[in-house]
Parts: sequence; C-alpha cells; structure tokens
Amino acid sequence: MATGGAESRSPESRARRFAYDGLFWRRLARLGAAHGPSWFVEHSPAFIGVAAALALPSARRAVRANLRRVRGHVGPVREARDVARTFATYAGCLAEALSSGSKNAEMPELEMEGNEHLEAALSARAGVVLVTAHTAGWELAGPLFRRDKGLAVAMVMEAERDEEARELHDRARRASGVDVLHVGADPLSALPLLHRLRGGSALALQIDRVPHGMRGLPVRMFGDSCLIPEGPLRLAQLSGAPIVPIFFARRGFRSYFAKVFEPVRVPRRPEPGELEASAQRLADAMALFVRRYPTQWFDFGGRKPA
Repeated sequence: MATGGAESRSPESRARRFAYDGLFWRRLARLGAAHGPSWFVEHSPAFIGVAAALALPSARRAVRANLRRVRGHVGPVREARDVARTFATYAGCLAEALSSGSKNAEMPELEMEGNEHLEAALSARAGVVLVTAHTAGWELAGPLFRRDKGLAVAMVMEAERDEEARELHDRARRASGVDVLHVGADPLSALPLLHRLRGGSALALQIDRVPHGMRGLPVRMFGDSCLIPEGPLRLAQLSGAPIVPIFFARRGFRSYFAKVFEPVRVPRRPEPGELEASAQRLADAMALFVRRYPTQWFDFGGRKPA
C-alpha cells in the first residue's frame, strides 16, 4: 500500500486518488455517511452524485455510452437527466453501504421477485453461486440473506486498483457481517471458493466485467459480442452448486428491489457448447434486468459489459 514517499506524490498516484473509484471520493462518502446527521445521509447523495458527474467527464461519457448501448438514443434532454440520475443513485447506494458500522447504520427494506427460484436452489444444500452485476444495491446480498435466510454469503471481487479505497470500503462491508474475498489471476485462488461452496455457503460474483488476467466466455448482450467471466460457471461445474442470477435496484432511501431468475445448472461434464449456452442464459438475465433499470447500472470505466 503506497501511502507516502515518492510513489504517493507521483502524478499517477494523485490521479488514482481523485478518480471516480479513488480514495478521495470514497473517504468523503464515508465521512458523511458515518458521521453526518441522518438527514444528510438521506438527502445529500443526489446533489453529490450530480456534482461528481460534472467533475468526472470520462465517467460521465462512459455512463452515456452504456445508456445508449442498452436502449439506443433517446434525445439529449432525457439522456442528460438519466446520466445525472445514474450518478445520484450510485451516490445514494454508496452512502448507505458506507454507513455500516456507524451510528447511521440501518438495514434496508428489500422486495424480492422470484424468491421461489432462490429457495429451490438452496433446497439442494450444495452451496449456491449468486451472480449479479454492478447495479444499485448489489452489496445487499450478503447482509440481507444472512439475516433473512441464515445463509453465509461471501462476496468475491476483483481487487480494486486503489488499495486504500478498497480497504476503506471493505471495512464497511465487514461491519455489515459480510465476508469479502478478493481474487486475482492465480488459478489456486479458486480453491478456497470451492471449499466454501462444498460447505454449503453462497458466493456472490459479478458478471458484467471480466477481471484482468481471467478467462471469459463469449455471449451476445445489448446487440454486441462480449465476454462474461468464466469463473462462476467453472465453480458451479466443479462443485455441483446451482447458479442463481440475482440483480438489485434502488427504489428510494434504504429501499431496494431484487429480481431472482431461474437457476442455471452446469453439468459436471458439459458437452461442447453447454458452457457457452449457460453463459448466454446469465447474460440474457442481466440484459433483461438492465433494460428494465438502465440508470442503475454502474459501469463508470467505459468498458463493454464484460
């Protein structure tokens, strides 16, 4: 972790700190979410999100490109409004997540559609792979499922490029009772994940980005050819755990909605093309949800949905 010395004073280090996912914005959000008055946590994120959109032109362009890819052109006024709404929703989610472990911590309300699909997957008692995306409230899977279903959930994530920002956010996640596992390109990093699945736990992984150095499977999404991570499907294949696509949306202050799709089961010995077909089912579920909630997909880096 570079917190001092020549590296921390380099232009690259300073740029990382002030990037959309950097330490400056994360620390500012944590300060307000954890120590500000409750009204501030509820009402300020909309203004802060719009300010961030104005201050981060590259992230703003990425959101605009994503909206166009999801639904096409809708006109400049509506497009500008929806870009601002995306940033405001992200800021609200971030504030609520970063309030964990503080005086402002409070479990949000969740309405779930398709709960029967999750219950069917859990009834097999073989662990479960929850696949989601960077949409509003995706971090709720851990604390809410632990509370409502007694299910231990570990969030599996790619390590963020800013270690200090990641650790600040991870402390809030752990305060809400969620394990966070960061994985890299090392194949052996999957072994602890398999162990958890075989012990009956749940792993939550995102499929809208392929981590650097990891393999992806080709799919069609929003009319484009792209990749989704191969890892969740391989974990399901090796463990026998079903994959449950679940995506979240924010409806208001501490109020969320989750859509659960039918489980996808990967054979232990898949025939040629079966793995790709399963990957396409996951991509179809994500595309269906994002089209329903286009302003709640947070991909500020300008990457394709992979």
